[in-house]
Amino acid sequence: MLSLNELWFVLVAVLFIGFFFLEGFDFGVGMSTRFLAKNDMERRVLINSIGPFWDANEVWLLTAGGAMFAAFPNWYATMFSGYYTPLVVLLLALIARGVAFEFRGKVANGKWKGTWDVAIFLGSLLPPFLLGVVFSGLMKGLPIDGDMEMKAGLLDMVNIYTLVGGITVVVLCLVHGLMFASLRTTGSLQERARKLAKKLLIPLAALFVIFAIMTYFQTDVFEVRGLVLGLLAVVGLVCFLLAGMFMSKQRDGWAFGMTGALIALSISSVFVGLFPRVMVSSISETFSLTITNAASGQYSLKVMTIVALTLLPFVLGYQIWSYFVFHKRVHEKEHLEY
Repeated sequence: MLSLNELWFVLVAVLFIGFFFLEGFDFGVGMSTRFLAKNDMERRVLINSIGPFWDANEVWLLTAGGAMFAAFPNWYATMFSGYYTPLVVLLLALIARGVAFEFRGKVANGKWKGTWDVAIFLGSLLPPFLLGVVFSGLMKGLPIDGDMEMKAGLLDMVNIYTLVGGITVVVLCLVHGLMFASLRTTGSLQERARKLAKKLLIPLAALFVIFAIMTYFQTDVFEVRGLVLGLLAVVGLVCFLLAGMFMSKQRDGWAFGMTGALIALSISSVFVGLFPRVMVSSISETFSLTITNAASGQYSLKVMTIVALTLLPFVLGYQIWSYFVFHKRVHEKEHLEY
């Protein structure tokens, strides 16, 4: 039986997994608008393919942050204050991307659209990269003292290990987004998206291997949860191979499911490797934040659990319904909003 602390750790993990799965393809499609689309019409098709979904998908990140704040206030305080600058950049990138989606089609001017297209690209590239850097840093360890204060310099947050982690997340989201584009578009644009996704599998595989090796030598997660992480890696390898096979057979739905499974397994591995910690201290293991010393009181967790279980079905029902309503492909000949 899970304790309330463990339950909320799992819920936070699930929220981040949902965010990366759903917003991951938004990021990927947003990045692809810069080099996959050959003209403005194709760029509009790509943007409209995620138009009904991107804002609802971002709610998962807000909910994850809110859950951290309520269930693990010390985790929230240490992480958000220590990573203040990159998280502000992340927030500004998301804001710029959202504004660009709404404003690029308001004026029929090339420079106007070009400016917002750059905002869409950077707003889709920076968030997965920064989140990859942050999550890699959580595993590697950060200078957290006995007062739960993170006093990290630039090299503590940005180093070879975290950079590889950030790049890996970017490429993974790009492949995931390209497969979503192949699901939602038609004709030559669909074909190019599928082919590019397949070409990116080799560099993605290389990044996964490099990051796994660096994780083994630079963190203790394999010592803590080696067996479970090994099983997740095997399942991930199977999903990776199936993704390539389904891409070759043009089974876009199944390929998209496999890239989504890779994202879910990758984020799960981070939380599995951390448990029962939430932030690893590079100063002393005794200073690490855990689901015990970073958590709210039991009464607060109990009330939050009741509220969450009451509202969650409505939120999930709405999102499932929106995907059902807007499941059809986007065609160049139809009216495009953006």
